[in-house]
Amino acid sequence: MLKPIETVKLFESQPEQTFAPGEVIFRNGEQGTVMYGIIEGEVEMYINDKVIEVIKKGDVFGQGALVHEDYLRASTAIAKTECKLAILDKEHFLFAVQQTPMFALEVLRSYSDRHRRLKKVMDALGNI
Repeated sequence: MLKPIETVKLFESQPEQTFAPGEVIFRNGEQGTVMYGIIEGEVEMYINDKVIEVIKKGDVFGQGALVHEDYLRASTAIAKTECKLAILDKEHFLFAVQQTPMFALEVLRSYSDRHRRLKKVMDALGNI
């Protein structure tokens, strides 16, 4: 079974992109037309100027904007280290979801895993 990053690399619509440490990949509130898969490096995800998680090689992110009608980003993504990212546009994302249901399941699992990690952090901080 292909992991989401492997499917993104198969269907990617643009050449891989490289981001330097500290470089903004996208910002909260921007319209998003692509999702990303981390081939190399680490990406920090921010909400309200606070790091909420660090995602690593093999993870996918940015897919939320592709499934909402307004296409808006709900967080900010900044390269923590030198990053090489695969990019998948909405058209290819929808094709991958439709033609390879396991891709959709793995993206959901990735999203759920990240949500669970965030919930544990929030529980530990007593914010829930």
